[in-house]
Amino acid sequence: MTTPLIRISGETQADDRFDRFRQISWWDQERLSRARIVVIGAGALGNELIKNLALLGIGSLLIVDLDTIENSNLSRSVLYRASHNGRPKAEVAAAAARAIYPEICVHFIQGNVIHDLGLGIFRWADLVLGGLDNREARLAINRACRKVGRPWIDGAIEQIQGWARFFAADGPCYECTMSERDWKILQQRRSCNLLTREQMEGGKIPTTPTISSIIAGVQCQEAVKYLHGLPTMAGRGWVFEGVSGDSYGIEFQQKSDCQSHDPPIEVIPLEARASELTVRELLNVAREHLGREATLEFFRDLAEKLVCPACGEEEPCFDSLSRISASKALCPACQAAHRELVTYYRIHGQESFLDRPLVQIGVPPFEIILGRSDDRTVGFELAADSRSVLGELAGNEEDVRWN
Repeated sequence: MTTPLIRISGETQADDRFDRFRQISWWDQERLSRARIVVIGAGALGNELIKNLALLGIGSLLIVDLDTIENSNLSRSVLYRASHNGRPKAEVAAAAARAIYPEICVHFIQGNVIHDLGLGIFRWADLVLGGLDNREARLAINRACRKVGRPWIDGAIEQIQGWARFFAADGPCYECTMSERDWKILQQRRSCNLLTREQMEGGKIPTTPTISSIIAGVQCQEAVKYLHGLPTMAGRGWVFEGVSGDSYGIEFQQKSDCQSHDPPIEVIPLEARASELTVRELLNVAREHLGREATLEFFRDLAEKLVCPACGEEEPCFDSLSRISASKALCPACQAAHRELVTYYRIHGQESFLDRPLVQIGVPPFEIILGRSDDRTVGFELAADSRSVLGELAGNEEDVRWN
């Protein structure tokens, strides 16, 4: 004789995909189904993050990665197959997440976190998970999350060891953890302000799929706890030494002089797009809100022109600084000197390029640009870009947030 199944909201326990989760006394599947999570990096670590989030029933997921799949990824990345070689990692990972959990709302961006992601993406998210292998990308995530008051969970792996770190919207942040050696390496990369992508990325990190599973598991466990309002390891890290099997916790100290510790900004959404709104129009909006002396300030350094110190030849090159390649350095006019790059991050109103649309000076879609006066700072979000950037994730703007 079989025992009849108990019905839950019209379903049998056998039909309920998340039945085993619901048997945990504090579990609230609805919180996970309403969560908005961004995963940045879809390599070995990112694969495990995305797999776990799909299995957990996360409702909305945005995947960001710059690279395409190569054969060496197949031994460390559970979501990829040989037939995927040459395709964007983010695209394939998004399709794999949907195959694991068909009800997930997932979108992808093939882009670089340093210059392709507007701050609106971070403000949209409840939580950001990082699966990256370089300091500059982590620093970009950290500063973006702090600007909009969002937490993020960093993971790092090397060979058979790794660590996970939780950075809350306040308290110690990633920049607080950076040592003199970290800053020295970062400054070496920035010592010439014209760098190729290869120079920026450096070498590949040797890892195994086992350490990816361990670290991503801890990251996702912390995400679950955070989304349920449970205590997390915010402000701390967890280190796993694969050779000895030992693990231990680290508590981070907040640095009083950390440049990432500005309070979260007040944000005013604008029905405007980076491709249409000009610098002058945005400056006028800022001055309507903040007064006639208000200025604009960008989240990232922007390039204006290349100037040859030998012959004086100038070439406009409006773009994000990190996009400018070292191939641009040599002066094409005199072939005698390396050109200097003129950059800026603030607009005062006398610039010669005020009538350019924001996208034409290197501002990404869905960005938040600061307006500053003596006594107030406001972020103006290019909210009309949300549909093109977030895809179906922007479909229901009236969704109740998980918290």
